[in-house]
Amino acid sequence: MKSLFDTISFECSKNVTSAYSTSFSSAVKMLAPTIRQDIYNIYGFVRFADEIVDSFHDYDKENLFEMFQNDLNAALQNKISLNPILNSFQHTVHKFQIPNSLIASFMKSMKMDLIKSKYETVAEYNEYIYGSADVVGLMCLKVFVNGNDEKYKELEQPAMRLGSAFQKVNFLRDLKADYDELNRTYFPNTDLTKLDEASKNQIIKEIEADFEAGYQGIVNLPLEAKFGVYTAYIYYKKLLSKLKKTPSAEIKNTRIRVSDYQKFQLFAKCYFTYKLNSI
Repeated sequence: MKSLFDTISFECSKNVTSAYSTSFSSAVKMLAPTIRQDIYNIYGFVRFADEIVDSFHDYDKENLFEMFQNDLNAALQNKISLNPILNSFQHTVHKFQIPNSLIASFMKSMKMDLIKSKYETVAEYNEYIYGSADVVGLMCLKVFVNGNDEKYKELEQPAMRLGSAFQKVNFLRDLKADYDELNRTYFPNTDLTKLDEASKNQIIKEIEADFEAGYQGIVNLPLEAKFGVYTAYIYYKKLLSKLKKTPSAEIKNTRIRVSDYQKFQLFAKCYFTYKLNSI
């Protein structure tokens, strides 16, 4: 029966989320059970696409990506895929009518990672972030509002700004890996070999503005989603705080992390804030 295959597919997407991101997995667990699986399904899809362009260095990544794109197209058209991750994703796409334009923009940015290593203009940078992060936030928003188009339009811009903030934090804390291992630099007009405090602070100021705009959307999210998204927001704010306190020279040579103990403290604080209706 297809229902059994779907169940196995959903479990695969959940396992991918747990294996690749313990922090995001913890945040998803704080969403309402009614929407939790669909967020796993979205994450599994974006994670696999990202893995192709970032990790499979001993293989023909261009060919693998083309195969993945073809399988994605078939899954969306046929409403089934023998790839359990794509089968899960197509289920969520059709259930919540996620626009194909969002998916296409995401895949475009992922493909850019195969052919482009430096973003020299703000326009290029913004296009990449829109496809790699903003649209993922919008896919999740489609799930959160459960078909309420008016609510989606209201929260569309804040969701994009929050996605941008998360992505830019990742860029800043992954400077060393992106530059040394992948030969990529995302921030325009910034020489990462000479990153100084002024450049770092300008980037952080930009991220803080995104966080502020994104928070305005969090307070207006449906209850089913608010606690989980708020938890992710607080986690990334903590990362940004640590990056802000870290000298620019150190950021280039290490990867800032939040310890498990600090994560537990953050999650506990988020829970009490949520229960006190302070979000």
